[in-house]
Amino acid sequence: MATTITFHARPAPPTSLIKPAFSPSCAFHSSSSQRFKMSSAAQALPPLPDNRVVLGCGGLTMDFLAAVASYPSPDDKTRSTSSKVQGGGNAGNALTCAARLGLKPRLISKVAGDPQGKGIIEELEADGVDSSFIVVSEGGNSPFTYIIVDEQTKTRTCIHTPGYPPMTPGELTESNLSAALDGARLVYSDGRLHETALIVAHEATRRGIPILIDAERKREGLDDLLNLSNYAICSAKFPQEWTGAPSVPSALVSMLLKLPNIKFVVVTLGEDGCVMLERSSESGQSEEVDVDDLLETLKLKKDSDATFPTCVSSNEVKLRAKGIGSVCGRLLLGTAERIPASELVDTTGAGDSFIGAILYALCADMPPEKMLPFAAQVAGIGCRAMGARTGLPQRTDPRLTSFLV
Repeated sequence: MATTITFHARPAPPTSLIKPAFSPSCAFHSSSSQRFKMSSAAQALPPLPDNRVVLGCGGLTMDFLAAVASYPSPDDKTRSTSSKVQGGGNAGNALTCAARLGLKPRLISKVAGDPQGKGIIEELEADGVDSSFIVVSEGGNSPFTYIIVDEQTKTRTCIHTPGYPPMTPGELTESNLSAALDGARLVYSDGRLHETALIVAHEATRRGIPILIDAERKREGLDDLLNLSNYAICSAKFPQEWTGAPSVPSALVSMLLKLPNIKFVVVTLGEDGCVMLERSSESGQSEEVDVDDLLETLKLKKDSDATFPTCVSSNEVKLRAKGIGSVCGRLLLGTAERIPASELVDTTGAGDSFIGAILYALCADMPPEKMLPFAAQVAGIGCRAMGARTGLPQRTDPRLTSFLV
């Protein structure tokens, strides 16, 4: 007998210190200045980016969330402590976050003309996401996901049902593709709908529009998208799984060697923050540093007492990964917010909100030292409410002020 969960909501449908490589100029937010900035009514936000149109291509779902005191054992029955129904999907979540931060997102995706599909589109439009490029099929079903939030371990389990019929490249007309890309500052793909996403990526490349890829896990067609991308945001396991490298830092070096168009790659590590490798010019870079040793150096330099996101950076050097090769660039270590256990509700969509904030940061030309703490702060705020979108902040949220000014 399968595990049963009772919802309160309506029934759901089917080690050496290498000092020369460290940059002491990388500024931290001090705790005192943070409190001052957060409380100061005089802090004026910078103007929105001139071009803030971003085009996304990827997945949408309807999420059915249930929080439980602890994850049930096989053949158990349990009750939810709370529940929520809301739109989801990596691309939908990331672009909702970007919209709340002030961008003008457009989305290429597909849903069915069922109640779930209509609800998905209405929710996106309410948040300011342009849904005019979403294909709506007359029959079939929209994608949906059951999400079990474990209050004891602060983890979530997702059970996804894909939409049907799936999107085909022919459903994106040439005129719609042109209109979707017109005036776009960035293109973003979550790796789904890979055949359609590849058409979008090729045309974006032809037009000189930068591409950001969410490399969550190995997917069909992802390698082709990576080869066309300029920025990559990876889940914790992806870099090593994709490259076969023995460590995260060496895997990032390997990715830059394999993907010459990539300007930076970021791997998100949950409560351990993130690591970023930014490519730089090879001219004048004679010093060579072991990338694994450099990361350990950065870990020693970070502010371990800070409860809010910070960043520490190396200088531009030649980064060597044993048995793999070398690239010129900077290694950056970003920390995550230390969220009190009493405030941490649900990590669903934390990676999506991180990406949404990165999209904003790129449009705003933020330097990496500012971009990583900003994205971590946005993600941390979102973890204080159930669901991927409930807690996503608006750009005017005072908890973001010091990261924007």
